[in-house]
Amino acid sequence: IAELKKLPRSGWKIKLGLNDSESVAEHSYMMSVMSMVLADMKSLNSEKVIKMSILHDWAESKIGDFMPDEIGYDKKSELENYAMTEILELLPQKIQSEYRGIWNEFLDRNTSEARLVHELDKLEMALQAKIYEKDVDPEKIKPFIISAVEQIIDPDVKKILVDILK
Repeated sequence: IAELKKLPRSGWKIKLGLNDSESVAEHSYMMSVMSMVLADMKSLNSEKVIKMSILHDWAESKIGDFMPDEIGYDKKSELENYAMTEILELLPQKIQSEYRGIWNEFLDRNTSEARLVHELDKLEMALQAKIYEKDVDPEKIKPFIISAVEQIIDPDVKKILVDILK
């Protein structure tokens, strides 16, 4: 997992040409902060939401950070599940089982907690895009913003997105 501190987020590096982009660990940290606050605001299970936001990129420590269009959804899912299994097998059985359940819940998106974490993933991307906007051509930022606008539907998260974009 410590490898995530050295792993740059590929979209920023490839699509914006940034040499010093945020790491996956920095992304995960910001997601955790957002998760804590939003889960509490929405009276969701904040412990589960925080754990889910921390777990959601663990597999990237083994496989790297692939952009959605880079290898295809099915192949990415297969690689992530294999990597997550390898990582979780290193933990005590009780924790392994709990974390596997949280990971599967994230993947299934069938709970309010999982849907929130997916939207916060997009919200954090939009926030980082706005941070990078001053350093790159704003036209290059647009696809990241459009993606967030299209995928965020929760009214509370949408309001924060609108505030970020102002």
